[in-house]
Amino acid sequence: MSRNVDELTKALELDRDGDWDSAHTIVQGIESPDSYWIHAYLHRKEGALGNSNYWYRRANKTMPEYDLTQEWNELYEYITSK
Repeated sequence: MSRNVDELTKALELDRDGDWDSAHTIVQGIESPDSYWIHAYLHRKEGALGNSNYWYRRANKTMPEYDLTQEWNELYEYITSK
């Protein structure tokens, strides 16, 4: 796994375990569409939908209409399959 994959996996796991701030700190330091997608998810979870939409656009995605748990699972499967 590349460093980014390891770090992005860690960010998702920290979020899962209730450490939103540490997850956010990790994704802020990585410039990639994958990081932007996680960043978008984190702000969606936070309820900052305007900020979230900005990061979804940077990730070339749209904000999903399904729940956060489903998106987290999708992100985790995608990141860990790299």
